[in-house]
Amino acid sequence: MAILKEGSKAPDFSMPSTPDQRVSLSEFRGKNVVLVFYPADWSPVCGDQLALYNEVLPLIQKHNAQVLAVSVDGIWCHLAFGHERKYRFPLLADFEPKGGVARLYGAYREADGTSERALFVIDGEGVVRWSYLSPVGVNPGADGILDALEKLSNGGKP
Repeated sequence: MAILKEGSKAPDFSMPSTPDQRVSLSEFRGKNVVLVFYPADWSPVCGDQLALYNEVLPLIQKHNAQVLAVSVDGIWCHLAFGHERKYRFPLLADFEPKGGVARLYGAYREADGTSERALFVIDGEGVVRWSYLSPVGVNPGADGILDALEKLSNGGKP
């Protein structure tokens, strides 16, 4: 299964961000969303990747965009990880049904029960404008995200 490509309608979702709060994609209509699927909290590459997005968050927000990070880890694991690393964006638990949202985006690793390292930039109308699948062991960085957001801000022109 391939990840959703540019031009695809982004499936809506609702996932827990805390034990008693949920976040839905539809809440961000009118705003760009950077949807980050990552394999697991506490893994070195995931920690580095999310730390980078935390660092460049002001550049992302400049483009009227919200970062949402998703893995199959449970909410308590996310809360500990996010608190320890001081992330300023929600970590969403795609825990039950396990990988349900990742499957909708073509970003679930059936063989090991985790998410792919996949990135999506979704516009304010809920359409995927850029997607990228990185090897699991490689931090994809932020350049592709920032380029896609820049293009969106310029009306789709490079």
